[in-house]
Amino acid sequence: LYDRAASEAALSKAGLPAYARNPLLRAVGMDRTYYAPLDAAAFALHAAQVPEGFRFLVKASQECTSPTLPTAAGGSVANPRFLDPAWAKEAVVAPAAEGLGEKLGVLLFQFPPLTFSASRRPEAVLERLRAFLAALPAGVPYGVELRSPALFTPAYAKLLEETGAAHSYVVHPAAPELEAQARLLPPEAQPSLVLRWMLGHGRGYEEARELYRPFDRLAAPDPDTREAVARICARASRLGRPGIVIVNNKAEGCSPRSVFALAERIAGEAG
Repeated sequence: LYDRAASEAALSKAGLPAYARNPLLRAVGMDRTYYAPLDAAAFALHAAQVPEGFRFLVKASQECTSPTLPTAAGGSVANPRFLDPAWAKEAVVAPAAEGLGEKLGVLLFQFPPLTFSASRRPEAVLERLRAFLAALPAGVPYGVELRSPALFTPAYAKLLEETGAAHSYVVHPAAPELEAQARLLPPEAQPSLVLRWMLGHGRGYEEARELYRPFDRLAAPDPDTREAVARICARASRLGRPGIVIVNNKAEGCSPRSVFALAERIAGEAG
């Protein structure tokens, strides 16, 4: 993507504006916010680096979505802020909405796979999720990404409809196949399209990182997934739905090249 080698410091300062100049790269995913919330001023600095029409997908803090949190010693502790709408409103929603304004494309709540005990009562998990989303401030684009097949039920589809949140389609070994997600949650029924192509070929992050680095080529092309993503995008675009598609380097080996190939396929579907 960049025309020369650059240090992390240089990319931190000039990388996002350079990225945003590419006509196909009209959105970016912010993962750092999953590990520690940003304040409104920090979001505003990012917003000032990109043109109008550019959008950010902001991952909400794991303190909203994970019932436990990791410790420095390698263990975990109970998370008292799990699905706490008051804390989410103050620490997560308000700063992103204020700092990014119209450039906030979606605030994404990504939930890890259920624990064994929780997987035995998915209806209780979904009811708590419904209450959480319903208590958040209106007027903010919310998305929900699940990694547990047990939660992909009609009750999940209903709570999204009731709260106005969008399902985030995800390509990840822990989630159902894209086609199964689209059958339960049709793109036409979503307020916007949110899709993240995270991994491919059933590989985990560590394995993909070792195989694909330095992420400068399509080391593992995945045409079947590209076709599935393109079909979902085409269905959403026919109704004029806004949307964000995020592609990870660990999907095929080089995120920008995946995006360029995907754009060509989406154009073919739209045609």
